[in-house]
Amino acid sequence: MGTWNRVAQRPMADIIAELGSANTLTFAEPRPGIGLMSVNRPDRGNSQTVEMFGEIAWYAHTLRKAPLRALIITGAGGATFCTGFDLAEVAVITEMTIPEFNELIDTAAAGTSGLRALPFPVIAAISGPVAGGGLSLALSADIRLASRSANFSAGFVRVGLSIGELGASWHLSRVVGPARAAEISFTGRTVKADEAVRIGLANRIVADGDDVVAAAIELAESIVANGAEGVRATKNSLMRSAEVTSFLAALELENRSQVVCRTALS
Repeated sequence: MGTWNRVAQRPMADIIAELGSANTLTFAEPRPGIGLMSVNRPDRGNSQTVEMFGEIAWYAHTLRKAPLRALIITGAGGATFCTGFDLAEVAVITEMTIPEFNELIDTAAAGTSGLRALPFPVIAAISGPVAGGGLSLALSADIRLASRSANFSAGFVRVGLSIGELGASWHLSRVVGPARAAEISFTGRTVKADEAVRIGLANRIVADGDDVVAAAIELAESIVANGAEGVRATKNSLMRSAEVTSFLAALELENRSQVVCRTALS
């Protein structure tokens, strides 16, 4: 049944130990069944690197086998979520051959698509700037909570690139609608927290003084309180229904998911 099929799960302690060897990401389990993945380059605005693209893909692949019920993604330090690709590494990309660059893009895309396809809900806890590839990362989450300082930018065009990167064009148009996505993408302007909530780019703003990660943990706990199979099936139905064009196909998917959930209740 799609993304929520059971896979052979590994002990959480083994997964935490393995992921702890990453250089650009950190992982913790602040509550049982709730994971916390942090982009860990606060001195560089939690910007992305070639190495980070590979580590996000590795995390997504590994976490698929984790006995988690929810995952929170945030930026280390609390001031910035992710400012996109580190311009200091542009030279690394320009020196790549076309096959090498193609492999890099495939790896980076595997990271965001892998996070999106995790069989449990993913929550982005956002403070400060979210730009470029950081926006793609935030959009890979099912839910986005924002602090007052959060601001979003699809600033690809400002550096001569297209928003067609890491699924951003697909996600943004579905989250805020085609016309709003076009305006935000063509201008590269910044969307502040209030507007982000108004247009659906963020679910809600966490009140001033509150820790957005703490709010995300609280939300995750309310999800974990529900039946595991029901939540997994619900995520699968929501994801697949966004991709199919036929109402009857969506009904068929929902019907089969309910049958599996009913079996799990026995």
